Amino acid sequence: MAWVILIASGVLEAVWASALAASNGFKKVVPSILFVVAMGVSMAGLAFAMTSIPTGTAYAVWVGVGAVLTAVWAIVTRRERATVTRVLLLAGLVACVVGLKVVS
Repeated sequence: MAWVILIASGVLEAVWASALAASNGFKKVVPSILFVVAMGVSMAGLAFAMTSIPTGTAYAVWVGVGAVLTAVWAIVTRRERATVTRVLLLAGLVACVVGLKVVS
């Protein structure tokens, strides 16, 4: 159960990172509220996962999931370009997250 919550928390990290960018320096209300809520729930999930998953592994997975999804969202919304190198590096991050799950 901790792994499911950890992955969901990583997804929420991508949500709050994207909401932070969309808030335009906290000038837009809805993205700012989404940022605060998603960040709080994401951190709570990370804290819960760390009760049974080692801290280093939990944090690396949380950051990895959030980073990959944030980058993918930026590519999908055309804020960043999808280059072969970028896609391969993101795939490498996914492989590392999967690897951490396998060895944990």
